[in-house]
Amino acid sequence: MNDPLLGSRNREAHAAALAAAAAEVNRYLVGRTTPRSSVSPATLAAQTAAVDLTTPLGTLDKALDEVRGLYLDHAVGYHHPRYLAHLNCPITIPAVAAETLATSVNTAVETWDQGTSACLIEQRLIDWVTGLIGFASSEDTPDHPDDSHRTRGAGPDGVFTTGGTASNLQGLFTAREDRLSRPGPGRRTGSDGASDRGARLSRLRIVTGEHAHLSVVKAARLLGLAPDAVITLPGDGDRMDPATLDRTLSALTDAGDEVAAVVALAGTTDHGAIDPLREVGGICRRHDVWLHVDAAYGGGLLVSPTRRELLDGIELADSVTVDFHKTFFLPVAASALLLRDGSGFRHSTVSADYLNPADGEDHAVDKSLQTTRRFDALKLWMTLRVMGADGIGRLLDGAIDVAARIGRTIDADPELELVRRPDLSTVLFRPRPAAVAGDESDALVRPVRDALFAEGRSVVAATVVDGRPCLKLTVLDPYLRDEDVDAVLADVRDAASYLAEGMRQATTAGVLT
Repeated sequence: MNDPLLGSRNREAHAAALAAAAAEVNRYLVGRTTPRSSVSPATLAAQTAAVDLTTPLGTLDKALDEVRGLYLDHAVGYHHPRYLAHLNCPITIPAVAAETLATSVNTAVETWDQGTSACLIEQRLIDWVTGLIGFASSEDTPDHPDDSHRTRGAGPDGVFTTGGTASNLQGLFTAREDRLSRPGPGRRTGSDGASDRGARLSRLRIVTGEHAHLSVVKAARLLGLAPDAVITLPGDGDRMDPATLDRTLSALTDAGDEVAAVVALAGTTDHGAIDPLREVGGICRRHDVWLHVDAAYGGGLLVSPTRRELLDGIELADSVTVDFHKTFFLPVAASALLLRDGSGFRHSTVSADYLNPADGEDHAVDKSLQTTRRFDALKLWMTLRVMGADGIGRLLDGAIDVAARIGRTIDADPELELVRRPDLSTVLFRPRPAAVAGDESDALVRPVRDALFAEGRSVVAATVVDGRPCLKLTVLDPYLRDEDVDAVLADVRDAASYLAEGMRQATTAGVLT
């Protein structure tokens, strides 16, 4: 390729490259009969390692041929109706168009002189989402009696991030800095607490439910908190118990510890459970503790025409994580951290003369832990402008309805055991073949999952609930047909029966020996 750089001089080559890539995607969509190739990871690793990266192929056609054999023919198909493993959603076509625009223009959303129009679109969306949450402007909301330590006037604000882990990290970083900016235990307001920052860090705690995402523990480690800083509370079923939270916060205060944040969950990864946000929010306000709501999974309920009330109380949070690449049906990556009081982003701001001098002008980079950021907000903008908020919400409602239908099907099947009735769109169950009795079926869970993955015809996930393994279906396709679900469940039953027979024969042989 003589001139590989995109510009007005070779726009025809750009159009041809996009057309060729679109043709490959079309081949991938039409030609894929299973959600996964049955070729082993070891074989794929050997094929990839054999590529001589020092010798270029020279043409796009040759590169696409190579990528087809190394990647596309074996990429796990989230779009496929028999892929039901993780929180990977089918994506909207307007968002794909937005990706093409954002990638081709290559805007960096950092400063006004790099991404003026993109910064405006991103901020407009941030304002829209904070409105959905119920964060009112500082002019509209009187100060809470316990909020005197927080700076007023900024109003709600937010920033796009690469995912829920990044959003949770920055949310908890902001909570940590908010706590440390106030007097510690035994200190009067206005006293200098800088000298005991290290000591206070060792006593900072994060309180969350037992089903919190692993990113909470990761964040605590990255923030320099103690190894035992994250306190996980046993729940009332799958949800945080407000009474237990209330007692725990009082006990921590009595012990001389400080709580940097309570993390409530709006859609747990395995169960889809939503904590009682209004009760939890009230308790956090009484204890003057930062509330972070991890709504990476359940955030799509903000636009649900029928289920928005499941997030009742989310407006009491100080910070909220929403993943648009889950239940808003956007391509990865598109997440956001939203703050009730945007002045909290001051803790993330570092000025540099070459980028964002401290001249009073606000830049997007002032709010972000990243410097260079893609224009991921355009995916949400175009999807919203084509489909509308209700249109996005109806997709999620449809997926939740499908999950409920699958739950009923499993519950009526004598060879399967429903572990939890779906709260959102996650279905937990176990195989229960006739040849295996009782809890012995637990031993089949991982082998069944692995057998299906190796074969590639159906892809499901596995996890552990209440100490016992189970299979997991994560439903994010509102158009999933009953016959596709029946095929996946038939694969589970067949694999379980085959493996159970092997267990029975091995047990019999052991007894005879």
